[in-house]
Amino acid sequence: MEKIDLNAYLAGNEYPGRGIAIAMAPDGRQMFIGYFIMGRSANSRNRVFDPLPERGGICTMAADPAKLEDPSLIIYNPVLTLGSTHIVTNGDQTDTIYDAMCRGQSFADALRTRTFEPDGPNWTPRISAVVYAGGSYQMSILKSADGNGDSVQRYFFDYPQPVAGEGHFISTYKCNGSPIPSFEGEPLRFACPRTIGDFARGLWASLNEDNKVSLFARVIDLESGECGDVIYNKYEAVESSLDDPEEPDLLPEEKETEE
Repeated sequence: MEKIDLNAYLAGNEYPGRGIAIAMAPDGRQMFIGYFIMGRSANSRNRVFDPLPERGGICTMAADPAKLEDPSLIIYNPVLTLGSTHIVTNGDQTDTIYDAMCRGQSFADALRTRTFEPDGPNWTPRISAVVYAGGSYQMSILKSADGNGDSVQRYFFDYPQPVAGEGHFISTYKCNGSPIPSFEGEPLRFACPRTIGDFARGLWASLNEDNKVSLFARVIDLESGECGDVIYNKYEAVESSLDDPEEPDLLPEEKETEE
């Protein structure tokens, strides 16, 4: 599979929905995780990412609680950390995976208990990924059979030996539409930038300005296991002191490569 320019791909796609990008930095010493959400409706856009430090992740929250219409499918924990395992998904299956792993079960075991979202006619896929100590990772998509809400298809992708400077991207949708067509095929292989700053800023700047809502990025040092996060939120939370989304606090900017 040919490597794509992920930023260019996203810039040319009005509505990929929610997306997960996992990559190994070009120096082979760090892993990058990216997760973004988009929205077409007022309810979907009324969200921010908020840190969840006690669980090593983030949660989605209503930017304005007074305007929240239906919390189902839009309020969840996109990222959780279990020991040295980082879990990222587009729904409450994050907790399903976390709980299953606490019981000694696998990523696939957990997702075999789930299906796509009950939002016909779109039947939004559930996309998920885990990054393990050492940098190996897995991705998955649970989707309907070409829009058939009576048939679930579960796909799993295993990357036990990541390649420095490369990553994989998967999203809920192929593009905008009515109904919205689900993502098709394997996760897209992309060239990874050198720094977490370039990775995060590039993704955020590439998303459609009208539809983008929030973006989370994490850098993981493979030797120490230490990580740092950055959050971009387009909308300001009511009664919140969120930083300006154009100037986020980038917690470690790959110290080893600043020589």
